Amino acid sequence: MPHSIKPLQRILVIRRDNIGDLICTLPLINNLRENYPEAQIDLLVNSYNQQTIEQQPEIDTVYAYTKAKHRLKNQSKLQVYWQRLLLLLRLRRQHYDISILAGSRFSNHALKLAKVVNAKQIMAVVPASSSLNGIDLSIPESFDTNLHEAEHCLALLPLLGIEANPTIAANLYANPTCIKNWQAYLAEQRLYQKSRLTIGIHISARKPSQRWSKTYFIDLIQRLHQSYACQFILFWAQGDENNPQHPGDNQKAQAILTAVSDLPVFPFETKQLRDLIAGIDCCDQFICSDGGAMHIAAGLGKPLLCFFGDSNAQQWYPWQITHQLLQPDSKQVKDISPKMAHAAFIQLKDSL
Repeated sequence: MPHSIKPLQRILVIRRDNIGDLICTLPLINNLRENYPEAQIDLLVNSYNQQTIEQQPEIDTVYAYTKAKHRLKNQSKLQVYWQRLLLLLRLRRQHYDISILAGSRFSNHALKLAKVVNAKQIMAVVPASSSLNGIDLSIPESFDTNLHEAEHCLALLPLLGIEANPTIAANLYANPTCIKNWQAYLAEQRLYQKSRLTIGIHISARKPSQRWSKTYFIDLIQRLHQSYACQFILFWAQGDENNPQHPGDNQKAQAILTAVSDLPVFPFETKQLRDLIAGIDCCDQFICSDGGAMHIAAGLGKPLLCFFGDSNAQQWYPWQITHQLLQPDSKQVKDISPKMAHAAFIQLKDSL
């Protein structure tokens, strides 16, 4: 077992980014747990992505603060900032040996959090041109652009004298109660058969370049059912498409469900992140665009067909899981035809 420069008893990992970023941090945390089995390993995240990792056995305690943009309707910014300060002061009393700012992108916001926590050391990826007081361990931003985000996180470990194990997966875990609820829901569906191949399809994407049309999804579902006599679980971002603040895909989902009403397609209305994770865990394989759902499926060990638009596929492909990745030269998902997606899924299925 590798040994660190000095023994660590209390470790705080800080990751304030999105769902996929957080999941790509899990191989780092798993490596830390492998090398420090008795250490207290805590994680500081935000309330938006907190449910992603609430079942992780490698983490002792997950702490979450609310970003101002994620505050509840009855919360003021002042309340959010005050609660954050109280949390950071609570963490300060833990007397951490080290705070690790995980991720390939250096964040001044994360650094401010770490400084208040006041661990003995702060470890981060720091641009070579920066001169930052209070960081005892840092490395220049000289990463190979072809590295995966998980590898960016793992690149911090040599600073602790640890030889990273790059084969460790994200190993995400779903909420057992939510899984039981979804299994009960499926058992009640007239066309559902437990022995059938179950394909999950997530139809939503935050970035316009990652979005596939409802017509294409309908076509692909029909092609796959003809090929495999399979059943489908349909996922989407909840909400009205005309909502200016949080647009969703309710109308798109309903149009797809109406068009394939004669096929075994089951809608999963996931209003909480833990429901989405548990729903994906009920699938055998998964189809989606690059995004949080893709990384959830990879963390749950689901073979994937994924569509990439204008994003870095080398940095964000599904980590340590069998997958087929389609990214057209135009960097627009709309240029992937249902025929191309069908062929790629056949390749995925044949590789298992």
